[in-house]
Amino acid sequence: MENSSPWFILIGYIATLLLLDFFVLNKKGKTPSIKKALLETLFFVINAFVFAGLIYWFYASGMVSNPEEMTPVSAVIKYISGYFIELSLSVDNLFVIAVIFTSFKVPNQFQHKLLFLGILGALVFRAILISVGLVLIHEIESMTLIFGAFLLFTAFKMLKKEAEHEEVKESSKLRKFFRMSDIIDGGNFMMKINGKRVFTALFGALITIEFTDLLFALDSIPAIFGVTTDPFIVYSSNIFAILGLRSLYFFLANMLERFSFLKYSVFAILLFVGLKLMVTNYLHIPEWFSLLFIALSLGVGIYASILNVPKGEKNEK
Repeated sequence: MENSSPWFILIGYIATLLLLDFFVLNKKGKTPSIKKALLETLFFVINAFVFAGLIYWFYASGMVSNPEEMTPVSAVIKYISGYFIELSLSVDNLFVIAVIFTSFKVPNQFQHKLLFLGILGALVFRAILISVGLVLIHEIESMTLIFGAFLLFTAFKMLKKEAEHEEVKESSKLRKFFRMSDIIDGGNFMMKINGKRVFTALFGALITIEFTDLLFALDSIPAIFGVTTDPFIVYSSNIFAILGLRSLYFFLANMLERFSFLKYSVFAILLFVGLKLMVTNYLHIPEWFSLLFIALSLGVGIYASILNVPKGEKNEK
């Protein structure tokens, strides 16, 4: 029973944040201003770091199973590393979400609802994928090499411009499996046309968001395995990063193109984690070095993007 308590605390914490998000922070369903979105993003980031304190307590008191026999400090560093990896890889996801909303012509007032439901779906699907991934790693000895090679492939693939929105093109094929209208019927997911029930474009956008999240999870989950295979840290770091995506999207919605150099940060992180996975049985890389590399990569990408903002856009600010 003692090993179940941290999981119940994690689920309760996540449920509380979701309820606050939907019924308090965004109960009116309106598109938040940039200032409000920034404050909400900071709120979720702060909560992620508050949970890092709980991580320390869980591992210090032996409340959670500790298959890797980590110290409390090591557990916290791995949690934060996993959190930053998922957050950095999610930047590409935000670009694709913007394309999905444009493609399905989703009005601003319904975007929060879709993103919130998308997060709920991600909570379930990530748990399934993480469980499957952990089973594969523990049962197949060479699985870390396969995951590492896959991350290297993904890293080089993402540098190709033509692959940038490949997920959206693929996910649009899902429309063939549903009787779907191009009409946005208020906030409804179904409507009647000529006496027949059909799915609305809003439902099409939701299914596409869920599908693309699954595709992105195939990259981000193996990347976190490069940091740790402890199920509690993998899932908690992954989920806390996802929880802040909705507010982060509305904060960055009008600035995504300005962070063009973040793509190279993500490339460096994927490259590093992929190589780390491939040599994990032969070479130990300290947790502090992994966290430092990830943080520096993100910092350099953000700084380079800010420096290279066109003068016209700087003046608009």
